[in-house]
Amino acid sequence: MRVQYFDSYDAMSKVSAEMVMNTLKQKPNMMLCAATGNSPTGLYKELANSYQKDQSTFDQLRVFKLDEWGDMEAKAPASCEYYLQEHVLSPLQIPADRYIAFKNNPANPKAECERVQGILDQQGPIDICVLGLGANGHMGLNEPNEELQTHCHVARLAELTLSHGMIADINPKPTYGMTIGIEDILASRHILMLVVGSAKKQATEMLLSGEVTNLFPATHLNRHGNVDCLIVR
Repeated sequence: MRVQYFDSYDAMSKVSAEMVMNTLKQKPNMMLCAATGNSPTGLYKELANSYQKDQSTFDQLRVFKLDEWGDMEAKAPASCEYYLQEHVLSPLQIPADRYIAFKNNPANPKAECERVQGILDQQGPIDICVLGLGANGHMGLNEPNEELQTHCHVARLAELTLSHGMIADINPKPTYGMTIGIEDILASRHILMLVVGSAKKQATEMLLSGEVTNLFPATHLNRHGNVDCLIVR
């Protein structure tokens, strides 16, 4: 794992965007797995700036939604769908045929996860997977557990996750989540872990400890040979 520290959020965002752009220029139809939340917002803003300078670079880019809250409509401001539409899909003009996502509030969440897994199996692997670090070590909605799910699955949300900034003020809370699995993440060609905020200090120490444990899923990144961990001090 390559670790870089930054004194500002903007500096981290610029460097992470450069990494994405370098891959995009080499592979125009790359698949970008996009996380939501505060950590990657600056990265997406930098990509939007690059799009304004040269739209043709993004003509084949594919976007994959990392996860989604259950029991939440796409138009809800707290949904991952709403976030991605605002920060990624609209600014980069990604059409539906280049966007792979869990549908919001499906009638059968398990079947929806199986559908998304089928697409990933067919079109993958992911070229760059953007991740944020959960305070409990979750990646996507792969929560700490004795056994981790390998592929797309319906996730039971941990209590700490239910206090996540995106849904902290939402009531009732989501009763489940949908996410790609731990092995889907690790199959990505390149992983960008973005860590922002003093509240993540303890989680960061665990991530960088070298230990690998299902009780802190992010430590599985130590099994991957191409991870950049970008940390704002």
